[in-house]
Amino acid sequence: NLPFEIKTEEMYDIFGKYGAIRQIRKGNTKETRGTAYVVYEDIYDAKNAVDHLSGFNVANRYLIVLYYNTTKLNKKQDQKKKEEDLREVQAKYNLNKDGTQKEEEEP
Repeated sequence: NLPFEIKTEEMYDIFGKYGAIRQIRKGNTKETRGTAYVVYEDIYDAKNAVDHLSGFNVANRYLIVLYYNTTKLNKKQDQKKKEEDLREVQAKYNLNKDGTQKEEEEP
């Protein structure tokens, strides 16, 4: 929940107070604006940052700081794959979204 106009240097100032940072990647698309990944050198520094920065006010926006969760990402990717597979089966067997057979169009 970062301010859209925040600069990377400002992020280093805010997050760097809690330990050495390996990398910061800011979201740069319409869907990812206001988000960032901050990678610390040490897991304990990351925990310290999460503990202290969650709810921290930056430019009238309250930060939501979470640990990166690969399981959640994998679930999203699995769900997209399942939806894609379902659309392929529906198209192959000429089915509506509710599973009923589409009516044949007359030529």
